[in-house]
Amino acid sequence: MEPKQKPRIGITIGDVAGIGPEVILKTFADNRVLHFCTPVVYGTAAALNKYRKLLALENFSFHTIQAFDQLHFKKLNVLNVQEEEIDFTPGVPTPATGAIARTALLRAAQDLKDGHIQAIVTAPIDKDNTQGEGFQFPGHTEFFTTFFNAPESLMFLVSSSGLRVATVTGHLPLKDVANTLTPELLIRKLTILDNSLRKDFGIQKPKIAVLGLNPHAGENGLLGSEETELILPVIEQLKNKGNLVFGPFPADGYFGTRSYQKFDATLALYHDQGLIPFKTLAFENGVNFTAGLPIVRTSPDHGTAYDIAGQNKADETSFREALFAAVDILRSRAGV
Repeated sequence: MEPKQKPRIGITIGDVAGIGPEVILKTFADNRVLHFCTPVVYGTAAALNKYRKLLALENFSFHTIQAFDQLHFKKLNVLNVQEEEIDFTPGVPTPATGAIARTALLRAAQDLKDGHIQAIVTAPIDKDNTQGEGFQFPGHTEFFTTFFNAPESLMFLVSSSGLRVATVTGHLPLKDVANTLTPELLIRKLTILDNSLRKDFGIQKPKIAVLGLNPHAGENGLLGSEETELILPVIEQLKNKGNLVFGPFPADGYFGTRSYQKFDATLALYHDQGLIPFKTLAFENGVNFTAGLPIVRTSPDHGTAYDIAGQNKADETSFREALFAAVDILRSRAGV
């Protein structure tokens, strides 16, 4: 019988040549984690066994399944997404390792849609190496947004310290950012952020800071007009509706003076404007959450780290925090 209050969390293995398998195994080597969820890794048992030996986790075992009626509620479950084994070297991505990452992601997403699992935690992929039939996206965020027919989503990075940073644009070339920003886009992203803070994090009246696009937030038009012509009118419009939205703030001074501590979340306008300070401040325990979706998807805030794969150097903290964040968000949505 399945224990009550333990959600089934799907875990996609990512590129098996990266550090995904290592951080997964290190997380579940501490079996106390199993008190909070029933984990199902989408990948291959052969790949996990390879890393289990490399990490010298002789006393750690997992449970291989073919169907959900075979779940073990006190072990890490592994669902093989392909029968044929592949020969691979940690740190060396190949089309075959990319194919496993893609197949695992597509299978887990379908199982989530079908209700077999209740959330997904995605280990890192090589975005280029993973491209193929069923996955032709810049990254996980865009894939899940399309797969679950969401009109919009939001890249939202959160940490256990309370730092929360979202981005208006995601995997977009910097040269395209300014032309992409519109009042409608800003309003949609701020609305998703406000709703997520309420529904997913239990904050009843969220305070949100918006960063400026240009250096010094445009310096009153001297260094750019987006702040006065685009961002400020949107902030005023939302304030008039009762939302606690402030800015635009110069990004460097905002993070340099730790002004983010005064707000429940910060909205950056492009990828690196938000992710560089976030990863500087919270790299080890940072979590990437895709807000605005009907489902819960989180991931660690690091990449495949091929340079250290298979060397027992990967820190599993961010992955573990991503797992806990998925469980917490599920509980918050359920009102538990």
